[in-house]
Amino acid sequence: MTADRQTPLIEVRDLVKHFPIRSGFLDRGKGGVVHAVDGVSFDVMQGETLGLVGESGCGKSTTARLITRLLDPTSGSIRFDGRDIAQLSRKELKPLRRDMQMIFQDPYSSLNPRKTVGSIISEPFLIHGMEKDDAKRRKLVEELMDQVGLNPEHYNRRPHEFSGGQRQRIGVARAIALKPKVVVADEPVSALDVSIQAQILNLLRELQRDLGLTIIFIAHDLSVVRHMCDRIAVMYLGKIVELADADALYGHPRHPYTGALLSSVPVPDPVLARERKQTVLGGDVPSPANPPKACRFHTRCPKAVDGTCDVDEPQLEVKEGGNIAACHFPLADAEVAAAVPTSEV
Repeated sequence: MTADRQTPLIEVRDLVKHFPIRSGFLDRGKGGVVHAVDGVSFDVMQGETLGLVGESGCGKSTTARLITRLLDPTSGSIRFDGRDIAQLSRKELKPLRRDMQMIFQDPYSSLNPRKTVGSIISEPFLIHGMEKDDAKRRKLVEELMDQVGLNPEHYNRRPHEFSGGQRQRIGVARAIALKPKVVVADEPVSALDVSIQAQILNLLRELQRDLGLTIIFIAHDLSVVRHMCDRIAVMYLGKIVELADADALYGHPRHPYTGALLSSVPVPDPVLARERKQTVLGGDVPSPANPPKACRFHTRCPKAVDGTCDVDEPQLEVKEGGNIAACHFPLADAEVAAAVPTSEV
């Protein structure tokens, strides 16, 4: 994957999304808010793949929907190709939809079961008025089907007649139909068998190379993210806690949460598995409706220090090795080596 690291295509600054909590079905009063995304900032460079990882509920999918404006942000800015799109109306957003497409997690529920595959893939052309001639549009759709590994002869079949992997290929074809600049892939392989996952991942890499796509890749499987991404942002309770190149993040993570995630990845080699020291986090993930003060990870962090981590919120800053992390007491190389042996990374 080649990326122009000098050209941000997407610039996200202080992005916030709070969902109100209603205190009762008939009560219109607010009972607080869920801090789904709380001050997230990052850039996505032209042609790269940026990974967003973290536990369920950390805010990564909400961030994706904010970037594509499927959700309206509470505050913050989202600059796409130099233009702030955070406050644009639906009418103003429509021309930009051609350049920003999404691949959803569930390849069945994201497809209309009443429509044929041909009509599903051709829908973007109709919405944007790009190809009104039926014969030409069908030819374009058949070319797309072939490009993603589907048989064009299955044009008139419906989604239930395809396997899970084939249905996800339909979703990919629909996403690239308008030749977008950015594709947001929200856990696109988590619902698929492992043998099929590799095929879809390789397809995305091939399409990125051939079409010059910029990809935001969301997943919780760290091995998948490493295979796909140039850079990785780790999220916890609505905030980014570490951001680094893939090799740097896997080779020497600096945030204790990142280290804990990597130490929990299964190792097929029993010798390596015995050598490494797995970090087991205590307690449950706090509620995003009432996140901890200061560092949000301090209630589960094995390195937390009273009077510091529960008082002062750490800021994202460059740590040793070049990783950007939000931590008062980042991991040392010796701690990393114990949890993630060199031969493993």
